[in-house]
Amino acid sequence: MALSRNRGKDLIEIAPQAVPPVCKILDYSKYRYEQEKKVRESRRKQKAGLLKEVRFKPHIGAHDLDFKLKHIMAFLTAHDKVRLTVVFRGREMQHRDLGMKLLDTIRERLASVGSVEQEPMPDRNRLVMTLIPKH
Repeated sequence: MALSRNRGKDLIEIAPQAVPPVCKILDYSKYRYEQEKKVRESRRKQKAGLLKEVRFKPHIGAHDLDFKLKHIMAFLTAHDKVRLTVVFRGREMQHRDLGMKLLDTIRERLASVGSVEQEPMPDRNRLVMTLIPKH
């Protein structure tokens, strides 16, 4: 402690559980800054499961559906959540059952890579369902 006072710095205990405890003579504010910098850097490298959205219309063609399903499969294998949205326009609102059938077929075809987090819910002129990747 006398050595740290003579140098005008702080005595910082690095590993208190070690025998004998490990201490360093540093400037405490600089040490704290370095620790915060490490935490920020590790957070930056972390990738949280992003939410991707794929939109459909109730009368989608077979090839277009296959193409979008490939994208959804890629998102799920990359550990991202996927929000599936069926958008209804005009008189399509009277045939919401077509949107439910579409979401059911998507659920069946993607059962191997994803599971349903949120069941299909009507929201004004759309149906929304969320898929999460299987572990």
